[in-house]
Amino acid sequence: MIPQWTLSLEGGPRRVNHSAVIVDHRIFMFGGFCMGEDYATLHAIDVHVLNTNSCRWMKIPTENTYKLKSEVPFMRYGHASVAIEKNAFLFGGRNDILGASACQGLYCFNTEHFKWSKVKVKGDIPCGRDGHAMCVANGNIYVFGGFEVDTNRFSNDLFMLDMSTLAWQRISDEFNRCPSWRDFHTMTTCGDHIYVFGGRCNQHQSHYSQLDEFYDNTLMVFDTKMKSWSAAVCSDLSLPPGRRSHSAFTYKHCLFIFGGFNSVVYEHFNDLWKYDPVESKWENVKTLGSSPTARRRQCCCLYEDQLFMFGGTSPKSETTQQTDDEEELFDHNDTNVLDFAPTLKTLCFIVLLQYKVNLSSLPPILRWEAKVMSTPNSISKPLLHG
Repeated sequence: MIPQWTLSLEGGPRRVNHSAVIVDHRIFMFGGFCMGEDYATLHAIDVHVLNTNSCRWMKIPTENTYKLKSEVPFMRYGHASVAIEKNAFLFGGRNDILGASACQGLYCFNTEHFKWSKVKVKGDIPCGRDGHAMCVANGNIYVFGGFEVDTNRFSNDLFMLDMSTLAWQRISDEFNRCPSWRDFHTMTTCGDHIYVFGGRCNQHQSHYSQLDEFYDNTLMVFDTKMKSWSAAVCSDLSLPPGRRSHSAFTYKHCLFIFGGFNSVVYEHFNDLWKYDPVESKWENVKTLGSSPTARRRQCCCLYEDQLFMFGGTSPKSETTQQTDDEEELFDHNDTNVLDFAPTLKTLCFIVLLQYKVNLSSLPPILRWEAKVMSTPNSISKPLLHG
């Protein structure tokens, strides 16, 4: 079945460079940045939760003040988060009010009690960074790459947090085949393997220079059992263009990537690619429905057969497509759903709503479902742009 974009609702949290995890049927979104909002005051990170059944966003109440030594992380962007059972773990990120510093603390958010705590870790703790990537494999947390703010350089270090001992360890590849220094890549688990794709590098493969940006489209694989890196075998010449600030997820043992940005060609993407590790082949996946606006810095979370994509930023108009100027970008507050196995009922609702059919004669539960698919959220207001 061809996946279909079935829903697009405005009015959710307007954010970029945020992070999110899914626990059961709820998506928890942490922090991020939005043009025009006040970031001059240091305060606690905010948390929004999306009920995937009703497609309603809710902001979880937090304290109005923030203390640097508290158990609550400060408001930030460029961080990463993962979920283990009922807990979300957040690492890294920064807030411009703190100057050049980035956080190296690991925080835990309990999704049942809505409580933060700072995790007491030991070992070879990664330095503060943003634009890194995190994932969970075999019950442990992995962190790769990012931009080390204090040292002003890219990273290609791989760290693992052993959740049984809460000890960080830096993992080295004895054959020195690890991916090049980069930030704003993706890191995705599939079985015992971790896939790293994309990100911002530079032509000289230097970890210090941010000049001469380069976007590698080589898919790198880390074997968690052998503790070694290798380039994924690709049997076809059709490869996704290199990019950063995209999203990645696994579905039915395949890797998918969506969206992103390449500043060398000044292009934002809204394409969907699939890598099948069995066939060792990339495929540009065709979708039905109205595709979301091309964008970067969004979040994607998969729940059962549905992908929830929200936030991100895009050029304000066609005339500003070839720019990396933040003032020429528009931050989104939409929530979009890509359904890999849409039901007949969902497809019928799409047609009924498209032609504005009177649904008053339907049973209450069906009217509620139709309302869910057509009613915007009210977390944020529309912005004029064009």
